[in-house]
Amino acid sequence: MPEADCERDTIRNWQYGTGADSSRLSHDGYELDIAYMARPGAEEIQLDLIGDYESNVALYPDFQHYFRQHQPPLLAVWGHHDPAFLPAGPEAYRRDLPHAEVHPLDAGHFALETHAAEVAALMGDFLARHQD
Repeated sequence: MPEADCERDTIRNWQYGTGADSSRLSHDGYELDIAYMARPGAEEIQLDLIGDYESNVALYPDFQHYFRQHQPPLLAVWGHHDPAFLPAGPEAYRRDLPHAEVHPLDAGHFALETHAAEVAALMGDFLARHQD
């Protein structure tokens, strides 16, 4: 399979399709991502972002300290079948924020692509209860 076809397949079938209900998945999102990734230099930018994720992980102790000290309200809406961010991710917030609201959806990486109404309802409810 040529490299461009492999990249298209990875974006469409792995990134967008894994764990997603294909009948609810519009082609617009993945076709736009495919077009963006076809631009010169896009692969290098993505690799730099992935490589820099380590700097994010290094800040986890600071985030965790802030959460334990300040106990901010937290809503985590997650695609339970996300191949990149596994279900343990949102559950980890509960160690520092016992009142965190964690809602796994029957979705993949792009939960908004297939579950926009559910995500919007959860956000609206959360925000209505946490306005100052």
